[in-house]
Amino acid sequence: MEIKRLEAVIEAILFTMGEAVELERIAAAIEHDVDTTRKIIRNMMDQYDAKERGIQIIELDGAFQMCTKAEMYESIIKIAHIPKKHILTDVLLETLSIIAYKQPITKLEIEAIRGVKSDHAVNKLIEYNLVCEVGRMDAPGRPILFGTTEDFLRCFGIQSLEDLPIVNPEKIEDFKLEAEEEIQLKLDI
Repeated sequence: MEIKRLEAVIEAILFTMGEAVELERIAAAIEHDVDTTRKIIRNMMDQYDAKERGIQIIELDGAFQMCTKAEMYESIIKIAHIPKKHILTDVLLETLSIIAYKQPITKLEIEAIRGVKSDHAVNKLIEYNLVCEVGRMDAPGRPILFGTTEDFLRCFGIQSLEDLPIVNPEKIEDFKLEAEEEIQLKLDI
């Protein structure tokens, strides 16, 4: 197949699927190797970025998705119903951060880190499709393990979990000291 035809097929696949499609599946569909397919898709990404287009192709953890460019949002909401905006409170952000950095993780482990029950926060994050069940721990009671979703990557504009900011070890020690001081204050009361 000529390059323009391959691009058209890839564009049709990404448009039709409406979600991220693994590179290997796209390569199989166009009957080319993974490296060639990746080059074609990256070239398409550059083309979409270079032109005044309302759509783009993004990469999410080894998969690709066609989506609307963020700068088109204002125009889209004029025609569509205003989408429900999910508000991430400090509690939800804290819980999401723990899951993102420690996944796969159980609710009990989240609660041990936070020091409070986390049922509501985890359930909200599942409802917002930022977190999902990724399996069960091989332990008594087989507790559910949680991890982040593709929507998490998409919402935070990162391609994979490796793109998460690295926490400075000195900051971790500061956080531990602050937590210990808070616990001591609560015990003194």
